[in-house]
Amino acid sequence: MHVVATTNDPVRLSFLVALLKDAGIASVLLDDHISAVEGSIGAFPRRIAVAEEHASRARAVLREAGEA
Repeated sequence: MHVVATTNDPVRLSFLVALLKDAGIASVLLDDHISAVEGSIGAFPRRIAVAEEHASRARAVLREAGEA
């Protein structure tokens, strides 16, 4: 798995996941539970990871959308 984005913003997080999904790239949200436990104060940003073979395409999709 390769991390392609990190954010504390839940709206941006949803947008990035949707971009990847629309491109046919499955993603995994990392650190979602720790963010909830720490009270969503932003100390632990959430990460979006994709399979190694999709990492370069995922970065390209995010870059094309101005999100990389």
